[in-house]
Amino acid sequence: MNTSDTNLSDMDIKSSSEDLQYPRLILQYRDGFIASKAMFAACELGVFDLLQESGAPLPSATIADRLRASADGMERLLCACVGLKLLDMEMNNTEALYKNTHLSAIYLTKSSPKSLHSMMMYFSHTAYKCTEYLADAVRSDDELLKFMHCMNSFWVLCGRDVITAFDLSSFSKVCDLGGGPGALAKQFLLENPNSTAIIYDLPKVVQTAKKHFISPDEHRVQFLAGDFFKDPVPAADLYIIAQILHCFDSEKSLQLLSKVYNSCKPGGAVLLVEGFLNEDKSGPLTAQFFSLIMLLRTEGKEKTQSEYTKLLKATGFRDIEVKITGKLYDAILARK
Repeated sequence: MNTSDTNLSDMDIKSSSEDLQYPRLILQYRDGFIASKAMFAACELGVFDLLQESGAPLPSATIADRLRASADGMERLLCACVGLKLLDMEMNNTEALYKNTHLSAIYLTKSSPKSLHSMMMYFSHTAYKCTEYLADAVRSDDELLKFMHCMNSFWVLCGRDVITAFDLSSFSKVCDLGGGPGALAKQFLLENPNSTAIIYDLPKVVQTAKKHFISPDEHRVQFLAGDFFKDPVPAADLYIIAQILHCFDSEKSLQLLSKVYNSCKPGGAVLLVEGFLNEDKSGPLTAQFFSLIMLLRTEGKEKTQSEYTKLLKATGFRDIEVKITGKLYDAILARK
């Protein structure tokens, strides 16, 4: 073994147990492209130029109106830029006002002598697009399978945190709605050895899960195919709804929660798992990034814990408890 190998091993051994248990640096790298595109989009839309010209902080609605942008989309972009420290936010009563940081004023406005705006546009329109094909040689054609593996990896990191956030030992039968590969339901079974689980998802998802994610000895797990908006929801003591509601608007979220409430046994509960925004939507940055992704891919968005609580109360749930884990996902337990 040479000297460099020895030094590397020593460095590896010195890695903190926290880093190894929860790889924050890896997750930051994962989100790096969203940070870039948020900055590029704000430059292209003229956010930094408008705020520089205004000479005073502006509310999101005014910025959206002047730049002829979606009010909802602009608010999410501005919040992400605050998280990236490219904008500052101050509160005027209940209204958030935004202004440039010194960094963005110097480097991201067109009028600045040190402007990097042209560089940002080149990276956004040319360099960024080229990276899309970086992994073509090893890319799988099965997008659904890749997505399910991605979801599985989330729960490898965070599954135990949300499942053990509350005492769930009284629930003998759990139904994971939209549970995909079933990793979160399986984590529940690890913590509660006398319970059983149903993973309820679309037929194609169930077919893929049975083929790639379940072993013959998992007799306590049952996969059921259906559409939870159209078909009956299986009866259970506890329903897990993880990373589902952020995909839908409030109307559909209320529709699903009402259906779950009506199917839930008396004394049963629902466990919501999502990445909560701060109440003033100033962070955390990961939730702000996810909200931008929802803008691109779905009708939903990331929400605060009070917004989720309001949805639960509107459908009849009570005894609502909230747990902030400090990691990617947080949890709310609400009982019937």
